[in-house]
Amino acid sequence: MKKITTAVLATFALAAPAVAADLGGLKKAPPAPVVVSPWDFAVGGKLMSDYNFRGISQSDRGAAVTAYGEIRYNLSDSYQLYAGAQGWSVKLPTDPTMELDLYAGVRPTFGALALDIGVMQYVYPNELRTVAPYQTDFTEVYGKGTYTINDMFTVGANLFYTPDWLGTGASGTYASATAKATLPGNFSVSGELGRYMFGTPNAGFTTEDYTYWNAGVSYAYKFATLDLRYHDTTLKSGTCLAMAGGAKWCGAAYIATLSFDLTSKDIR
Repeated sequence: MKKITTAVLATFALAAPAVAADLGGLKKAPPAPVVVSPWDFAVGGKLMSDYNFRGISQSDRGAAVTAYGEIRYNLSDSYQLYAGAQGWSVKLPTDPTMELDLYAGVRPTFGALALDIGVMQYVYPNELRTVAPYQTDFTEVYGKGTYTINDMFTVGANLFYTPDWLGTGASGTYASATAKATLPGNFSVSGELGRYMFGTPNAGFTTEDYTYWNAGVSYAYKFATLDLRYHDTTLKSGTCLAMAGGAKWCGAAYIATLSFDLTSKDIR
């Protein structure tokens, strides 16, 4: 009997590892993979001491505000579709309620090179029809690119084109180059050098090619950025008055801007 009992115990001892191995196979199923939505959005705004558009004040050298909203769809890690709207407070000769920019495009990324190709409609609601040009809304196509050299330096180039600039009948092409250096402590310095070139306007309107540049320093904290920047152009006061409606709108300007930008990732 003792021999039989010993044999039975030995059999269970030998079988135990196999049973344990079989039970070990009954592990919990791995958690389901996290599904990342291809949809994203961004919102933001600015408070500016002057709304400067390519060297020309759009707010009569006064303070201005802007806000935007943008929907994004990520086709892949390298391609993003987007559409958005941005409103600006303005003070212009035709006295519109605001400037409303409606835009859409695609942003391809190839390693350190990021591109942005799209179209924008500039809308000026409730303009005075007694001040020429009587309809300043216009459409512009654009291509922008930035190349990240390293963690510190980024360079870029921009090209914008419209067949009818501000309803004057003249085509408008704006090309510029940009550079940015990121500094310790969330500071950065950046600048832009551009050239605005125009076609022949309709009778009664004046256009003149000009050079525009800006340079400034920024400080970023979380989703907010404070920017102090110098702007200037080669336009003379008389030409500025004829083109833009304000003799002092195209000269040197020092502008402070407080901006914020948020995406869906920032508020999750």
